Amino acid sequence: MKLFEINDAIKQIVDRDDIAPVTLKDTLDSLELTRDAKLDGLASLIERDTADIDFLTNKIKQLTEQKRHFQNQKDNLLKYMTEVIDDAGVKQVQTKHYILKPRNYRQKTIISDELKLPDTYREKKEVVSINKQLLYNDLKKGVEIPGAHLEPNRKTTIN
Repeated sequence: MKLFEINDAIKQIVDRDDIAPVTLKDTLDSLELTRDAKLDGLASLIERDTADIDFLTNKIKQLTEQKRHFQNQKDNLLKYMTEVIDDAGVKQVQTKHYILKPRNYRQKTIISDELKLPDTYREKKEVVSINKQLLYNDLKKGVEIPGAHLEPNRKTTIN
């Protein structure tokens, strides 16, 4: 029986007058135990999913840090290799497995001090954002606002 079916069965049994009080109590207890067991299972699944989400969030953070480490290591090794080949005064080096050719790419733009840059190089960007608190307050007061509405937000706490 599904949870909503159990709730409906409880409501139907409570409304009946032709059931003996002892039978009514036993039936209600049985249905409530079934419902409670199913809800307990749902709460257990939610707790497991919450733990999995926390684990994955931490794993993503660790993997991001590892990626940054390896990216920095790769960049430093490439820079070192290029400096060694340039210092040797050759255009390319052929090893057993690779042909290494330093080359020029587009130069990097480095901004050492933003405050010293002339206004010519500054760009003003206008950012528009929604004041959700004001919107909520007005909707709560009953103001009709096109493009927005309040939606119930009910959840069950698991302790």
